[in-house]
Amino acid sequence: MAQVAFLGLGVMGGPMARHLAAKGHQVTVYNRTKAKADAWVSAHGGKAAATPREAAEGQEIVFACVGNDDDLRQVTTGPDGAFAAMGKGTVFVDHTTASAEVARELSAAAETGGFGFVDAPVSGGQAGAENGVLTVMCGGDADTYARVEPVIKSYARACRLLGPVGAGQLAKMMNQICIAGLVQGLSEAVHFGKQAGLDIEAVLDVISKGAAGSWQMENRGKTMNEGKFDFGFAVDWMRKDLSIVLAEARNNKAKLPVTALVDQFYAEVQSMGGGRWDTSSLIARLEK
Repeated sequence: MAQVAFLGLGVMGGPMARHLAAKGHQVTVYNRTKAKADAWVSAHGGKAAATPREAAEGQEIVFACVGNDDDLRQVTTGPDGAFAAMGKGTVFVDHTTASAEVARELSAAAETGGFGFVDAPVSGGQAGAENGVLTVMCGGDADTYARVEPVIKSYARACRLLGPVGAGQLAKMMNQICIAGLVQGLSEAVHFGKQAGLDIEAVLDVISKGAAGSWQMENRGKTMNEGKFDFGFAVDWMRKDLSIVLAEARNNKAKLPVTALVDQFYAEVQSMGGGRWDTSSLIARLEK
């Protein structure tokens, strides 16, 4: 069992930290809103820290799952950041969906400090975090990764090292590119079927068994048809992720015409007041 800290107790981080505690790891938590950290400790044990630096003090592994690049810098290298307290041979694992650039930046700072860094964004959404079945895409040194993999598996169904630091974030970008196209295609199919007067649930049940089948169809097709978008991964978060994808594409000269178009469709959903709706709400712009 390991001595660990977890920074960020949102809809993903809170359940992930809970699984760590349930597996017997000694968990110290930090959250920007202190009341949330105190509530987590009341429910799951462990300790709450007032700052990221305090949370990281004496830990073997420090995990983070925060909002974006700037939030990540704040909890690592900012005033009272975790990096100031991390000792030689410890490891920082970042589960934030962030840029590959910030991963490399923080890895360099960690190397200077004598500790390891793994970028490890996740896929599976809130349900995956709650159920401990996330997919974790990692970038980093093989020896460093080997030390943290057994602990990450406390909340992961799949966890794999995909290359040097930054590779995890790049893999997550691929993941979001796939999701954007899939959700738009599914939205158009459901909209088309409704316009044609078909029994949508019956059709989805059939075509999900063939080549058109996907996680999105199995989990979001029915709720799309019903116009229910009050769960899952929010449009605001998806637009944040796609902005990272499109910025990286400008750097590496990748051509992402469909991704860029779907990003603009999500902007339309935001303008409809759907920023906190699930990403499957793309269908709403077709039916407005």
